[in-house]
Amino acid sequence: MKTAASYPVSGRGPADHEVRDQIVAAATEHFSRYGYEKTTVSDLAKAIGFSKAYIYKFFESKQAIGEMICANCLHQIETDVRAAVEQAGLPPEKLRRMFKVSTEASLRLFFRDRKLYDIAASAATEHWQSVQAYEARVQKLLQDVLQEGRQSGEFERKTPLDETATAIYLVMRPYLNPLLLQYSLDTTDVAPTQLANLVLRSLSP
Repeated sequence: MKTAASYPVSGRGPADHEVRDQIVAAATEHFSRYGYEKTTVSDLAKAIGFSKAYIYKFFESKQAIGEMICANCLHQIETDVRAAVEQAGLPPEKLRRMFKVSTEASLRLFFRDRKLYDIAASAATEHWQSVQAYEARVQKLLQDVLQEGRQSGEFERKTPLDETATAIYLVMRPYLNPLLLQYSLDTTDVAPTQLANLVLRSLSP
């Protein structure tokens, strides 16, 4: 399965440019030391050795840089989840893997790599475009798995598909959203399996 939409990038400068990549890499490193909220574009310019005006040729704001970093992180999570789903056989197993791998990948990026948490938290709090697009793709992937399960006779067909996908996403959301996940860290070992099993029982025809 391919991603349903491209990840948003700043509208300034060429989309594929080594300077853009250099700015993002340097910003990621700088944010890891000083935090996203405390860092200004002027701070980044000094750290990279570029002028502030030159950075603005590629990114319209600090948030635009954060959006790119956030999009890269979400792309890693989505790549892991889609690979796990593709490797699974039947729709119930695909759904179980979505729960499990989504949680594991989110933990790995947002908490074990703590430098990304500030950016992820800002993205979730302020509803950045990269987050909204990611959530929409997760729900679309859920719909695809549900549709496959309905066609094979393994899932019920009475509930509207979009309603079912949204409900399941809301069950998953505490383990995907970094602001919510921080309050669920003590249940991440068992909760994804338990919740997936509960959802699968509700989907029985």
